[in-house]
Amino acid sequence: MKVELVNIGKKYEGRENFTIRNIDLVIEENEFCVILGPSGSGKSTVLRMIAGLASITEGDLLFNGKRMNRVEPKDRDIAMVFQSYALYPHMTVYENMAFSLKMKKERKTVIHESVLEAAETLQISEYLYSRPSEISGGQRQRVALGRAMVRNPAVFLMDEPLSNLDAKLREHMRVELVRLHKSLNTTSIYVTHDQTEAMTMADKIVLFDDGKVQQIGAPTEFYENPANLFVAGFIGSPTMNIFHGKMNNGVFRTDNDLVVVEPKPEDAILLKPYEGKEVCMGIRSERFNAGLAEKNNVTVKIDVIEMLGKEQLLYCKFPDGHEVVISEPGYFEYGVDEDHDFNFDLDGVHFFDADTTLRIN
Repeated sequence: MKVELVNIGKKYEGRENFTIRNIDLVIEENEFCVILGPSGSGKSTVLRMIAGLASITEGDLLFNGKRMNRVEPKDRDIAMVFQSYALYPHMTVYENMAFSLKMKKERKTVIHESVLEAAETLQISEYLYSRPSEISGGQRQRVALGRAMVRNPAVFLMDEPLSNLDAKLREHMRVELVRLHKSLNTTSIYVTHDQTEAMTMADKIVLFDDGKVQQIGAPTEFYENPANLFVAGFIGSPTMNIFHGKMNNGVFRTDNDLVVVEPKPEDAILLKPYEGKEVCMGIRSERFNAGLAEKNNVTVKIDVIEMLGKEQLLYCKFPDGHEVVISEPGYFEYGVDEDHDFNFDLDGVHFFDADTTLRIN
């Protein structure tokens, strides 16, 4: 099912300002869309409006072109999976998964076949006659998914379903959810504050902050071409290194000249209107090259080394105390308190307007 949000806004009674406003979003049929953002950004509000659990103050919600603003949740052909599982503790796994179909007065044979099929897909067949208290958190989450699956919905809505799981199980369930999405052939809308989940699972990411959409696109677009400083700082681990400075004779300089970068010719053209003005320069940790080049070099002191196996993160400081994180292969040898030279990979350098925070190049 194709889901469209057209100029959607939400204002709660008694509040002066809109929680979210002017949201335009198209989620194509069978797409896995992740709505990402920090706490309080408005992402869960959007999901609740799609589900029919929150009213829409302005704009239109369309399912395959049909206006859904006042359609009851039970009539929207959706299924929702919550962070808290929301399982009935007195019921078995089988009874929990069958409950929604039973309430719809579906035939017993259809219910039985649907539950068995979902249980096999989710690998929980052996727990069908256990109660939620007798199975692990990951298995409970699968039960919650199975309860939604048996309804065979046109749209899956998931509200941070993995946040209660431990790190290893979250990693496993991310892969399982992507496989499940592909096998079910439905539209999936997934809300999370975890950028790793978004980057690894989504066909499309919608990043929210303060009730506004900051960027929409594929995961690679967010990492390689952040729309503004918020996106650059939110996406990526570690986040993008940001330097504040001015354009001076076509060259970017920080106030103390510790960072001096001559942009690529095509970037220099875009930066001409910013001559003498403040701009921000961003670069990912892996976009530093070890050693000196003809220009665009920096010298830093290594403060902390975080060894991750195949790579190591060097937390470095400039003489003025400004910090920068540089990623290098794990087999390179570095020591704490050592001074090292690095140069900027200009293909990985981004410039941002200091006033609007929007990306320039």
